[in-house]
Amino acid sequence: MKRSEINAIIRDAGVFLAEYRFPLPPFATWSPNEWRGKGPECFEIVERGLGWDITDWGTGDFAQHGLVLFTLRNGTLANLRAGSGKVYSEKVLIVQPGQRTPLHFHWSKVEDFVNRGGGQLVMTLYNSTPEGGLADSGVTVSIDGTERHFAPGEPVRLEPGESISLHTGLYHGFTAAGAPTLIVEVATVNDDHGDNRFLEPVGRFPAIDEDILPTHLLVGDYATYYRA
Repeated sequence: MKRSEINAIIRDAGVFLAEYRFPLPPFATWSPNEWRGKGPECFEIVERGLGWDITDWGTGDFAQHGLVLFTLRNGTLANLRAGSGKVYSEKVLIVQPGQRTPLHFHWSKVEDFVNRGGGQLVMTLYNSTPEGGLADSGVTVSIDGTERHFAPGEPVRLEPGESISLHTGLYHGFTAAGAPTLIVEVATVNDDHGDNRFLEPVGRFPAIDEDILPTHLLVGDYATYYRA
């Protein structure tokens, strides 16, 4: 992805979130120069991958295969194993109509997706086989505390205000329908480097063509600009 494209995506995301009165924490708008001046007081942001996460899944086509994420809070795997401290995470996602996130599951993370406004969140669900493939068995999930059953691959449509709980080992992919959609993910600790199992190989974090300077940093930029 070009840095100019990423800058524009973050700018548009800020406008979208403001329309839904979903303010982000102050570090969302820190410039690269501001990051250079930060010290150890900001280590949690960097260590736990808080902040902007823009991906095209390695396709080079963000419009069809992209996603905007902002991680608001996250614990550590050590917290999760000990059962103490911050054992949870929270992200906000912006999904465009027709923009697909590929099928994947998590070995450890249990997560709820909450449609907070816009269009429909349309999910595709499959149980996984022991070998990591797609099972042909029916899928059972909780939608707002009610047990629901779906055929494998059957579209699951969530209107604004609705939410779904996804257990470990459950393949899920998603898109939006009708309008850009604001999603909140509430989950156990998030580990994007070791807990994602994609059905097909993807590029989780994009290679960036630095055609211009960043206006705001992605989580993958911290190593370049944060020196504490």
